[in-house]
Amino acid sequence: MHAEIERRLALQAAGSMLPFAVREIKSDGTPGRFAGMTTYMNIDAPNRRLEIGSTWYRQSVQRTALNTECKLMLLTHAFEALDCIAVEFRTHFFNHASRKGIERLGAKLDGVLRSHQLASNGSLRDTCVYSIIASEWPTVKTHLQHQLAKPRP
Repeated sequence: MHAEIERRLALQAAGSMLPFAVREIKSDGTPGRFAGMTTYMNIDAPNRRLEIGSTWYRQSVQRTALNTECKLMLLTHAFEALDCIAVEFRTHFFNHASRKGIERLGAKLDGVLRSHQLASNGSLRDTCVYSIIASEWPTVKTHLQHQLAKPRP
């Protein structure tokens, strides 16, 4: 974990990544336990694009509203403060849970980069590339706010 944090901080210093720690908020509004991390990455400031990724959460908060809340905050900042033209999400072709989660956010599949990367075991990874573009942001934002307003079981 220490090495991964150091790697991300080095990329932040180089201007290509901005990692965020994710904390739960208690019912009284005070900060709770750390829940995971997420990242602005592959930041392309001249072209006003970035990717949201390298996200992980501890198991107890997976499939809760936490990810939707985080993505709403990250996307709001990207489109409304940074004036992004597009925000990307990438995942392994076979990571169906991640793909469904990205699609639930409102991102659209741009395409599949076939044989895009070598995995640690030497196999080739196909990468699905999704995005939300600036003109879609108002609808996506309304959708995410609606999802968060719905009562959860």
